[in-house]
Amino acid sequence: MTPSLFTSPLEGSDRAAHRADHWGHRNRLHRAARRVAGGRRAPAGPRARRVQGRRPARAGCRGRHRRPRHPRTLPPAFEGVHDVWLLTPNGPRAPENNMNAMWAARRAGVERVVRLSVVGAAHHAPNRSGRLHALSDRETERCGMRWTILRPHWFMQNLLNEAADIRATGTFSLNMASARIGMIDARDIAECAARVLLDDPDRHHGRTYTLTGPRSRTFTEVADQLSRVLGRPVRYLPVSDDAKRKTLLGHGVPEWIADMLEEYAQAYASGWGDITTDTVADLLGRPPRDIADFIRDHADAFTPPAGA
Repeated sequence: MTPSLFTSPLEGSDRAAHRADHWGHRNRLHRAARRVAGGRRAPAGPRARRVQGRRPARAGCRGRHRRPRHPRTLPPAFEGVHDVWLLTPNGPRAPENNMNAMWAARRAGVERVVRLSVVGAAHHAPNRSGRLHALSDRETERCGMRWTILRPHWFMQNLLNEAADIRATGTFSLNMASARIGMIDARDIAECAARVLLDDPDRHHGRTYTLTGPRSRTFTEVADQLSRVLGRPVRYLPVSDDAKRKTLLGHGVPEWIADMLEEYAQAYASGWGDITTDTVADLLGRPPRDIADFIRDHADAFTPPAGA
């Protein structure tokens, strides 16, 4: 039997944007699996078939894709599957989507679920996303299968949403005030997920991992790093919640998502995001990427075209 990477596109008006994000997550996971498994000698004996068979796609795994909002489409996705990588979209129906996927996986005899949650997921979280994820995390913990939950912090890749402004004006605007955030490169999240999926299921069963970068950063510090790496000045311009909300809605972001992002911004501005852990280093045996690493690797996205 072969593992499946189970992810789900968002239903609704922002479906196209979320589909792009979904494929980004999936492709990062596939690349990460090759990096994580690439330098390792193949094990000998009966376990060899299971470990080698658990290498995600393009290194030997079937990736299957279904919409958990439609439970009747799910059973075929789990036939013959050992392990599930579960990524459900943000939205008011997120717990329903998680429930449908867990139900189908359990009925199919899946052995393990590795679920992507969010930093600070809790019933008392200061944002709707954290509270909804807490419901799905609790369901996962009681699912009857082996389980691991990953709770990543703010993605450095979110800065790519500001790349056009940085290229054009040398500035970017967020409603984060002077928030200090333990932001993480999504590539590290993918490598942690791949590490968990490639390891023996019992090693990470019952564990919830909070994933962060190596240090908390303010966005003024991020601007300083952008300036240093790009060799030209970049400034962070804090804006109000209303101003950011207007910008988001103007770009077609659904109102529910705009509200969710505002709640996160308010929580971060209060100091809620000033946390780091050693979990990435513990899982990968190396420190997580810093913001300077991320900027160097994505410098082209922030740099105006020649002659502009």
